[in-house]
Amino acid sequence: AWSTLPDPLLAGVLASTDFDVVTLDMQHGGHSDDSILRCIGPVIQNGAHPVVRVPVGRFDMASRALDFGAEAVIAPMINTLGDAEDFAGFMKYPPLGARSWGPTRAMEFQGIGDANQYFQAANSETLAIAMIETMGAFAQVDEILALEGIDGIFVGPADFSIGWSGGEFINAQHEGMTEILRELAAKAKTAGKFAASFGMDADHAKSLAGLGFQLIAISIDAGCLKAGANAMVSAARS
Repeated sequence: AWSTLPDPLLAGVLASTDFDVVTLDMQHGGHSDDSILRCIGPVIQNGAHPVVRVPVGRFDMASRALDFGAEAVIAPMINTLGDAEDFAGFMKYPPLGARSWGPTRAMEFQGIGDANQYFQAANSETLAIAMIETMGAFAQVDEILALEGIDGIFVGPADFSIGWSGGEFINAQHEGMTEILRELAAKAKTAGKFAASFGMDADHAKSLAGLGFQLIAISIDAGCLKAGANAMVSAARS
């Protein structure tokens, strides 16, 4: 589920459905530091996994999101190996990275009272997901995937279509991108990592799964509300 509306009640409702994950979007959605802090709890309490997408370049927020209880962070516009190294540095504790200690809330959610227990597991159990959205990022994706500290990639299909078309159009479902998306998913698998992406609707999500993507968003929260409401009204009127 993709949460853009910064409300803990709505985040909890999304988490109580059949979605496995709720991503709280700070880049294009309305989420802030405060709403992330307040929404992660309801997501966990309703049985889903909380993920946060931080704004462009806000790697400091990646560390805060983990301290708040997020299990994974998506970082947009990772265009170079240097970007990926900086992101991983904020996501992982030494010696792999330079994340600062302070996961009090995360430890509470996980029921961990021993600091060393959390510390020993955190680098492997909190996921750093680098967004591949430009042709420059595609050119360096093998190096990004090989970086210890990056656990997976997230292809932003809309932005990727802009770069792929040379700025001629935006079309997240353009058939011409099929093979390059398949290649990205295969590269992630070869590196022993996973590929994620954003499905505009259920059919698009299924097509992405067919290309090898393993973590796929479907629409956004407002889209889910509209679709559910329209389906119920249509069924009642019929």
